[in-house]
Amino acid sequence: MNINAVVFDVGETLVDESREYGTWADWLGVPRHTFSAAFGMVLAQGLDYRETFQRFRPGFDLDAERAARTAAGAPEWFGEDDLYEDVRPCLKTLAGMGLWIGVAGNQTVNAGSILRGLELGVDLVATSDDWGVSKPEPDFFARLVDACPCPADEILYVGDRLDNDVRPAHHAGLRTAHIKRGPWGTMVAADTELREVADVLLASLDELPGEVARLDPRRALRSEQA
Repeated sequence: MNINAVVFDVGETLVDESREYGTWADWLGVPRHTFSAAFGMVLAQGLDYRETFQRFRPGFDLDAERAARTAAGAPEWFGEDDLYEDVRPCLKTLAGMGLWIGVAGNQTVNAGSILRGLELGVDLVATSDDWGVSKPEPDFFARLVDACPCPADEILYVGDRLDNDVRPAHHAGLRTAHIKRGPWGTMVAADTELREVADVLLASLDELPGEVARLDPRRALRSEQA
């Protein structure tokens, strides 16, 4: 198959979200360990992660609280130290293989600005807020395909979640890679459906360039010649 573009999810694919969830626990006045335990329980029950906030503050409105945090001088934030260590080496290697590289996930406009400020050397940074549609909606992946310079079956989408990333990207006609890290990635790693909808299974982004070369041997030649 031809792989001409690789597009990454953000949270727990490129960015370790431990800091952000920790600051939410602080905002709620809840011990971080307690918040983390409740978060895990909510995910294990198959519920939306936002249900975690309801356990501590019924009626919690995430968008309104984000605005309140910003007004209080404590906006959502992440930086270089929150990128997983394998991110920049992977992006550099993929670029050397001649691939078009994008970042597109369910993130706020502010998060998109932060990502652009990190200067990842990618061709696209887009968020659900930018596009007005969120994963796993098919329109999100339609927008993604429109933004790429190649057809859907030449795009490899990389993410940690089965429900928001791998499954809907597969149904949209993209190639898919699942990375086993973070709460969602670890929880679904043994799911048999993952083997049906993922073209690549990763333990680290260090493995991704080799997997791209396996799927599209032309890329291996480009890498060796670079």
